[in-house]
Amino acid sequence: MDEELRTELLERAARDQAARNSVGPGFRMEEWDTLVEPVDRDNTARLREIVGQHGWPGRRLAGEDGAHAAWLLAQHAPVEVQEEFLPLLEDAVARGDASPADLAYLADRVLMHRGEPQLHGTQYQFSGGVLELWPVRDPAGLDERRAALGLEPEAASRARLLAAEGLAGEHQVDAPGEGG
Repeated sequence: MDEELRTELLERAARDQAARNSVGPGFRMEEWDTLVEPVDRDNTARLREIVGQHGWPGRRLAGEDGAHAAWLLAQHAPVEVQEEFLPLLEDAVARGDASPADLAYLADRVLMHRGEPQLHGTQYQFSGGVLELWPVRDPAGLDERRAALGLEPEAASRARLLAAEGLAGEHQVDAPGEGG
């Protein structure tokens, strides 16, 4: 394991979360552009460098928490970069080097941006002030697919997200505590 890389990824993930937490409920886009976007741009550029040098920074390279931090940075990268990272994370999961739950979140986000139904019910949007789950392929099997990844039932995620009211205004959001 590369302890220096692990530490860097954890620090970058902490900055990511601090930037997102610094904008309050009902924030203005100017706040997001000033406080969050610069952090995302810097993290994306660095994650691309890391991936170029090492491949996907999975558990073997960055430890469990470092691999999860790398996923968080990918999750907050621009859509086209998420598309680039998705097959790398899929490969890492196939080798047992990354979390299948992390992959579910990134895959769902990519599908949402493509305008396609998601598979694991991790992506929500506020529409007209109402929290809506992005459409899901095979809704009847959703909680079974989530359970196979160690995720709680969708209704519990929705309840937690509603309790955290106003996390992301009009943006897509992940259920808190699961990876957003």
